Amino acid sequence: MSRRDFEGVRAVVTAGTKGAGRATVERLLQGGASVVTAARSAANTPDGASAVEVDLTRPEGAERLARAAIERLGGVDVLVHVLGGSSSPGGGFTALTDAHWAAELDLNLMTAVRLDRALLPQMLARGRGAVIHVSSIQRTLPLPESTTAYAAAKAALSTYSKALSKEVGPKGVRVNVVSPGWIHTEAADDLMRRIAETTGGNLETAKQSILAALGGIPLGRPAKPEEVAELIAFLASDRALAIHGAEYVIDGGTVPTV
Repeated sequence: MSRRDFEGVRAVVTAGTKGAGRATVERLLQGGASVVTAARSAANTPDGASAVEVDLTRPEGAERLARAAIERLGGVDVLVHVLGGSSSPGGGFTALTDAHWAAELDLNLMTAVRLDRALLPQMLARGRGAVIHVSSIQRTLPLPESTTAYAAAKAALSTYSKALSKEVGPKGVRVNVVSPGWIHTEAADDLMRRIAETTGGNLETAKQSILAALGGIPLGRPAKPEEVAELIAFLASDRALAIHGAEYVIDGGTVPTV
């Protein structure tokens, strides 16, 4: 495949300073795209990307990012929403307060809803665009010890994405979902630390508990951020013009069903 497959493309990527978000920014830049990325801190922004320091969990955050992106790029052709995660404690459903639930839904669902609302109108006006939401296999394989609220929020994101695809597809904007399994990122390390702290174990026992809860990874390892980014790049590119309203799993075979 050509590594210059995004020449002239204007892209926005959320959470672009770490993990799969950073890998996606770097892949789009390699392909020739102009990229604006958003994070709470722009300290680790990839070279060549334009950063916006913004908190997307706040309602005004999406508007600020959208305005900055349109001012800097003149418009947005590709929107990749990677932002997500979980900060809730382990301990099962009784450990989750209303505040935990609200925080998980706000981070993993509403950030995407607000940003779509801010940026899709200009795509619809041109009759062209691509949106990729990053969900998770936990929407079908939740970990009850630690990620019930996160998994529920990601399930909501996948359902919202399907509804959005039905609405905007006839108007020229493609919407797809990428659902990773375990990715070897800083967020995965944070999850293991939280589990270890809650259970009194260590990082290795936390890792094994996650693998056990997932039923193992047949491929034998978590995905690399760059591998997730390559799938996102394919779906964002003109090579995928007939792919719409779909969800692609990248999990090393973790989900045990077809």
